[in-house]
Amino acid sequence: MNHSDHVNLLKPANLNPGGVWADFGAGSGAFTLALRELVGSDAEIYAVDTDRSSLLDLQDAYQARFGDATNLHPVPADFTRPLQLPPLDGALMANALHYFKDARTVTPTGQLAKVDNKLALLRHICSYLKPGAAFLLVEYNIDAGNLWVPHPLSFGTWQALAQQAGFTEPRLLATHPSSFLRELFSAVCYSGNS
Repeated sequence: MNHSDHVNLLKPANLNPGGVWADFGAGSGAFTLALRELVGSDAEIYAVDTDRSSLLDLQDAYQARFGDATNLHPVPADFTRPLQLPPLDGALMANALHYFKDARTVTPTGQLAKVDNKLALLRHICSYLKPGAAFLLVEYNIDAGNLWVPHPLSFGTWQALAQQAGFTEPRLLATHPSSFLRELFSAVCYSGNS
């Protein structure tokens, strides 16, 4: 995939320009760059990733593409833990959610209960969003993974999970073929706290 492909996956969301955004699991920033192209130079973007080297690569790519990186804020941190972020107008998570899986735990009454780590993470992310803020998800559109993409989720699974996490009904934006795991999908939903 190239930059145009990344932009085209997000473009149908018709994002408002500006605002405060975060890219959770930004890596070297392929989708951060696409987001910046769509929300413009007035947007503040927090790129969150544990890999400092990837964030440095992102800063370089951002500067090279847009000529200025003052509105990019690299955050070298684990996004599953509490972060010091301002209230967000929007958030992006591209190819990061598939690293989280379901886990089984015991309830206080001693019964087995399924706990969805994805759900807990999504509720955590939702807590950073202003009411009605956009949440963009890019994932592999399949429910069975492999060694490199261990726990992907199809758009149908995302539809069922999003509302449990505090978001509105997701809208499918686009798909893109993938030789790796069939195809990628992009979707938008909104913080349901409005």
